[in-house]
Amino acid sequence: MLKNICVFASSSNYLEEIYYQDAKELGQLLGQNGYNIVYGGSTLGMMWACASEVQQNGGKVYGVMPKRLVDMGCRTDNCDEFYLAEGMRDRKAKMDEISEGVIALAGGFGTLEELSEMIVQKQLGYNKKPIVILNTNGFYDKLFEFFEVIIEENFANKISRDLYYIAKTPQDAIDYLNNYTEPQNQMDKFTIYNR
Repeated sequence: MLKNICVFASSSNYLEEIYYQDAKELGQLLGQNGYNIVYGGSTLGMMWACASEVQQNGGKVYGVMPKRLVDMGCRTDNCDEFYLAEGMRDRKAKMDEISEGVIALAGGFGTLEELSEMIVQKQLGYNKKPIVILNTNGFYDKLFEFFEVIIEENFANKISRDLYYIAKTPQDAIDYLNNYTEPQNQMDKFTIYNR
C-alpha cells in the first residue's frame, strides 16, 4: 500500500506562479488522499509549497537534508520527522528507503538527477514504485522528446516508457497513485536483450 510519497521539486523562490500553484494543489491532494510526503526538508520554493499543504491537509512531512545544507540554514523545523544525511547520495538513499512512490515536479539539475536515478533503479528491478512526472506548464516537454530519442535509437528499451507516468495535472498524478499496481517480473521486462 502506498503511503509515503517522495516529491522532488525546485527549491527556487523565483519561478512563475503556476509552478507554485501546482505544487500547492498537489500537496493538498496528497494530504486529502491519505498520503505523507518525503522531501528535501527545506522551506524553499516548490518543495515547501507542496510539503506545507500536505501537512495542512492531514498528511505527515518527512524531511531529509544533508548536513551541508543544514549548516547553511536551509532546514525547516516544521517536519514531523527529520533525517540528517551526510551528503546528497545518502539523502537520496534515505528518501528512497522511506517512500513507496515518487512524484517529480518541475525542478533544476538536482530534480533531474533524482528522477533519473529512480527511473534507472526501477529499470533494473531494484524497486517497483510508481514514478510520476508532473508536467506543469509543459516544463518537461523537451525532456520527453529526448527520452524518445534515447528509446528510438535503442539506448533504452521501448518498454521503458512504462517506467514512468506523465501527469498533466496534480489530480491526474493522484489518480495514478490511487490506482497503481506493481508491475510483475520487472527485471525480465527491461533486460537490454529484450527490444
